[in-house]
Amino acid sequence: MTITADELRRHFLAAWGPDTCYPHMRDEWTPENPSRDQCGMTALVVQDVLGGDLVLAEVHVGGAQIGHHYWNRLPDGSDLDLTADQFRPEETVVRGRVVVRPPDAPRYHRQQYELLRRRVFDALPPGAVPEREHAEP
Repeated sequence: MTITADELRRHFLAAWGPDTCYPHMRDEWTPENPSRDQCGMTALVVQDVLGGDLVLAEVHVGGAQIGHHYWNRLPDGSDLDLTADQFRPEETVVRGRVVVRPPDAPRYHRQQYELLRRRVFDALPPGAVPEREHAEP
């Protein structure tokens, strides 16, 4: 069974919360912007489900870097960014590049990743997640 990006996004929308975003950014998370500060954990879970590569970019405001942003490049070469809608009008994502996921990833924010992963995997229909190298955290 193959899951579509739209189906997967619905599962993430139901799973995201202030307890799954970057802890130091928790005050920025709101139900009105549920993907805010969820990109790293989301990209890892998407990779667990669909495979492919992680893409890392810089987030800029007024030409100055204020952070990073992650999304996925799927095995077919297409990009999937379930958290692209988190950005404010003044924030720009630049210089995306494929990065290798370390075997012990995530080294930081593991609790948030594992919580998000559990919520999404619990919601997925049986057979939606094929056996993969990163099938278990």
